[in-house]
Amino acid sequence: MLDAGIAALVAITSPVHILHLFFGVAIGLIVGILPGLGGTAGLALLLPFVFGMDPSLALAMMIGLQSVTTTSDTFPSVLMGIPGTSGSQATVLDGFPLAKKGEGARALSAAFISSMFGGVFGALVLSVAIFFAMPIILAIGFGEQMMLVVLALTMVGMLTGANAWKGLASCGLGLMLGSLGAAPFTGIERLDFGTDYLIDPLPLVVVGLAMFATPEIVDLLRRQETISEKPLMGQGWTAGLKDWLANKWLSLRCAAIGCLVGALPGLGGTVIDWIAYGHAMQTTNNKERYGTGDIRGVIAPESANNAKEGGALVPTLLFGIPGSGSMAILLGGFVLIGIEPGVEMVTDDLDLVYLIIWSVALANILGAGTCFFLAPQISKLTTIKYTLLAPIMFGLIFFAAFQATRSWGDLIALFIVSVLGIYMKRFGWPRPALLIGFVLADQVEELVYQTFTVYGLSAFERPLVLVLSALTGLSVFAVVKFKAKSGKVDKDEAHSNKNSLPQLTFLLFLFGFICLLFFDAIQYDYLTGLFPIFATSLTIAFLVPLVFQMIKADGPNSSYYDTERVATTSGGLSKSNEHYILWIAGMLLFSALVGFVIGIAGFILIFLLIKARLSLLKSTSGALLFVIFLGVLSDRLTLQYPTGFLQDSAGINLPWPLQ
Repeated sequence: MLDAGIAALVAITSPVHILHLFFGVAIGLIVGILPGLGGTAGLALLLPFVFGMDPSLALAMMIGLQSVTTTSDTFPSVLMGIPGTSGSQATVLDGFPLAKKGEGARALSAAFISSMFGGVFGALVLSVAIFFAMPIILAIGFGEQMMLVVLALTMVGMLTGANAWKGLASCGLGLMLGSLGAAPFTGIERLDFGTDYLIDPLPLVVVGLAMFATPEIVDLLRRQETISEKPLMGQGWTAGLKDWLANKWLSLRCAAIGCLVGALPGLGGTVIDWIAYGHAMQTTNNKERYGTGDIRGVIAPESANNAKEGGALVPTLLFGIPGSGSMAILLGGFVLIGIEPGVEMVTDDLDLVYLIIWSVALANILGAGTCFFLAPQISKLTTIKYTLLAPIMFGLIFFAAFQATRSWGDLIALFIVSVLGIYMKRFGWPRPALLIGFVLADQVEELVYQTFTVYGLSAFERPLVLVLSALTGLSVFAVVKFKAKSGKVDKDEAHSNKNSLPQLTFLLFLFGFICLLFFDAIQYDYLTGLFPIFATSLTIAFLVPLVFQMIKADGPNSSYYDTERVATTSGGLSKSNEHYILWIAGMLLFSALVGFVIGIAGFILIFLLIKARLSLLKSTSGALLFVIFLGVLSDRLTLQYPTGFLQDSAGINLPWPLQ
């Protein structure tokens, strides 16, 4: 263990490691600042670039990015009143009122210090958890691993979203998407729709971007979010430090809560800030000040949402079970660079484990320091219209998706799954649950086969398997009962939720996909068809109670019709989801005609002209800059972008940077 620690210390202090870590931190800070992305989408954008890299350097970049998105997401939360990521929703309640009072610097200062403290605390907890958990993980066999995955899936489904059945059904949908492509034991292709693209499973990068990046950008465009007319900073950097020192025990308690909740699969960033905010209100005086600009309302959630990363890495590293959507992408990144989390990693590659732990701590220090340095300049970016950023972000998303297999199938799959993600967001279906189900699909299929091959039904006679089975049953019972009583109503529902017809139509399409996959699976042998039959049957079992609940619902204000929280502007929703889906579809069709590079450039040009209302000169400049960006990447990474029908028909070889 000492040798592993020394090896990790040597690696982390090397200039090349620090450089890659800082590069990941820089990307993470940018991703956190831009509303609509977040750690999950940021990691999905990064994955194509770490493929083939040295594992330690790839880890530095991924950990650096993952560790700081919940630091820089404070900028839009405080300065714009828009959560940069789901982990900074509670920060808006007091951070934005402080900024409007001219105390934005004070709020940002307290937030950055709290984030740095929480991140370092989380890294320390992770190092202790790894040490004490080693004897436990060495005693875990196939049966225990299978039940851990089942428990993780049920917790994810039950604890995300306002409706437990939607969460469980989302997990089932993730398992179903994961069953597409060749079966792991037989190599037989399942539901490939007659295309060679699904010889392999859907790429994780495509599903991650489709679930988190595209829906968030479309939602922000629909709501026409306004950025602040002027930077709301003011003075008070020293005051923020004094505020944190005065509330250091609150910060410590919330960091501990963040570690604990982060280690529970299914909670993570979507609720941890609210749990910490609620704890602050319950344990401090002058509760009436919360929501009006109380600095404690900034310190509490910011301490927790960075500490949760250390907690979430515990199940990810020890058991290969992601505790959140971003951890699911990170787990996929580990596999991509040849690292397999679990017993072997902790016993055989302990130096990498220590490298991860110390990288988390160092990334949080670098991230907080960079935020302090850049805050005055970044605050000026809040005056940029979101319609100026959206087309560039769409271009980046489709570029990143294309790197998965470098075929048109990546772009088509991204569009189709993005449509699913857009409507899941609209109707309040938890997308992290789907992503985690998708990531664990292969593991579930293999563990079920291995468990019953090695143990048979006697697997359920093992003590730890029985304990985990009981915990699974209790968690399902407790959460269903709790959520049935809560009757949560979201007052900020979108306009489209005023009747149940759109949701019922969405459910009808889901049932159609389930039937298609089920009837495809029953024609195969046992090893090939068992898992998709299991996934579809499980999803149906969760959807049936949901349908009955929807039928019994007392109208659109029922929690069964809840959407994710929407902060509408005075103008309300500007355009429908379908409006922007058609924009994306038009971009793909145009790219299929003239080629990817020209198609993306044309999309950016037209979008900036029509939606952002820029001049022809400025719109053309923006499109040309993105073309040059793609050209540089193609030159440096030896990429060949998809060609279009006209180019193929004429046999034209376009010059750089259009090729």
